[in-house]
Amino acid sequence: MTEVTPQAPVPGGDFSTLPLGPALQRAIAEMGYTSMTPIQAKAIPVVLSGRDVMGAAQTGTGKTAAFSLPLLQKMLRHENTSASPARHPVRALVLAPTRELADQVAVNVKAYAKYTQLRVACVFGGIDMAPQTAELRRGVEVLIATPGRLLDHIQARNCTLNQVEYVVLDEADRMLDIGFLPDLQRILSYLPKQRQTLLFSATFSPEIKKLAQSYLQDPVLVEVARPNATATTVEQRFYSVDDDDKRRALRQLLRERSLSQAIVFVNSKLGAARLARALERDGLRTAALHGDKSQDERLKALEAFKRGEVELLVATDVAARGLDIADLPAVFNFDIPFNAEDYVHRIGRTGRAGASGLAISFVTRSDQRQVAEIEKLTKKKIEIEPLELEDDRPRRPRRREDEAEGEGERSEPRRSSRAPVVPAAPPVPDDPIFSRPYEADPAAAPGWEKQPATPAPAVTRSLSPYIKPKRKVPVLLGGAGRKV
Repeated sequence: MTEVTPQAPVPGGDFSTLPLGPALQRAIAEMGYTSMTPIQAKAIPVVLSGRDVMGAAQTGTGKTAAFSLPLLQKMLRHENTSASPARHPVRALVLAPTRELADQVAVNVKAYAKYTQLRVACVFGGIDMAPQTAELRRGVEVLIATPGRLLDHIQARNCTLNQVEYVVLDEADRMLDIGFLPDLQRILSYLPKQRQTLLFSATFSPEIKKLAQSYLQDPVLVEVARPNATATTVEQRFYSVDDDDKRRALRQLLRERSLSQAIVFVNSKLGAARLARALERDGLRTAALHGDKSQDERLKALEAFKRGEVELLVATDVAARGLDIADLPAVFNFDIPFNAEDYVHRIGRTGRAGASGLAISFVTRSDQRQVAEIEKLTKKKIEIEPLELEDDRPRRPRRREDEAEGEGERSEPRRSSRAPVVPAAPPVPDDPIFSRPYEADPAAAPGWEKQPATPAPAVTRSLSPYIKPKRKVPVLLGGAGRKV
């Protein structure tokens, strides 16, 4: 592995100095690109030279342009105006872990290739395959896809990958975290052996390095920041808050910091839905973004947030990568993430492209282990600050009796409105038998004196001369005086 020593980010890389075609230069000029970021200045020349690359940089530093611009430049020799799908095979494949990241990459690549004849398509799960199938069968040169949906199209024979020349694994660590390694291995087995492979990620774990050794050939390590480092333009604050006070703390910090928009990260899909509903009841325009939402609902929530129609976007880690929202002022870690690497990606949604940002995390007593892992990963000491909460709960309006106090004393004391209601006694029946007291019968004998028993009249019955009298059986024979 060849390593490019990281240098100080010298803002001397201008896009006009790159050996890019006029069509690409025109597109990036319209997008307002002037100076390259450090990762772009280091990676683009290496990719243009044809070497495999391992790019390490925190999110929001322009990794998409770092790999897509040189690949588009190398593919310009294949552009043509033919309508035949055979003249437009897949030549560049970009794999992304999430739908949002794949869609974001596709938007950028289509903007870069705006004035070329290269066709760009994006396929991901959660939506109907029919429109994607029609687009693939018309022919595309650049295909951005998530692993699962790409395998669906391969099995349906909607696309072939035997002419792929360039492969990009974007956010490879995330793909390994969510279990895409078997899918990656299957997809890479369909590709030609002779190809240029680029691997970009914000964090490099031992598993990522092992993956690079298996599928990259003598890669160049392009590293512009210490691995797993957080952006220096992001102000990070950690506050000690109880679980029941997190919502009050969020509302208070939004007021104190005068934040117009923010992403609020939680750890579960159910927690995201519940928190979004609670914040809506608090009067904040809120949308939820999590895995149980359909792709159409997720895209609509993102678009509303980007247009400013939504103040808070409550999301799980599906929004931790791939969301490029310009001038996002802040992110909140409502829940500390289970994986320390996710913390780096969460706060990378703010402070992008050199802008300043704010990352606030709420820490409870049960979060000490996660905080220690974040310290170990970022190699920075975390100071947990106390947060004094104001009582912003709505108060009840005063009653008329309270407002009337002071005008004069009342003649009667005011009764409490919450006095218990005593049920009325049941009516007494007006019956002389029940109302008259008990009277003893003077002729009756006292109950304690034993009265002589009156003998019962003897019943005489004549027996038929044909009926024999029953014979008594002794007790020893089981008769017990029984007559047989």
